[in-house]
Amino acid sequence: MTIFVIVLAVLLGMSFVGGGVAKLAGVAVMKADAKRFGLSYGTFRGVGALEVCGGAGLLAGLALWPLAVAAAVGLVALMVGAVVCHVRAGDPAAKTVPAAAVGALVAVLGALVVLQ
Repeated sequence: MTIFVIVLAVLLGMSFVGGGVAKLAGVAVMKADAKRFGLSYGTFRGVGALEVCGGAGLLAGLALWPLAVAAAVGLVALMVGAVVCHVRAGDPAAKTVPAAAVGALVAVLGALVVLQ
């Protein structure tokens, strides 16, 4: 793996783990987001668990590349769902674009891992 791929995997992996842990921990902002999206907090915590697993998969994928690819596929799907939630909630682009951008970065990471 190139240094770029390693750095991207670490940054994205840590970001997803951090965001997922915040959802699982019940941070007030996350509870407010769940309500704004019309999701039960239990469902939102499930999303957090998926984020933690996906982020850990990106990190573990540094040692076993198929894990990174599988995690990337799952996280791209999760980010598509995030964009849909933001759009349905009527969020401005400033809140919607980051989910789309992160999803695109994860897709690029998955493709780079496969191509190496």
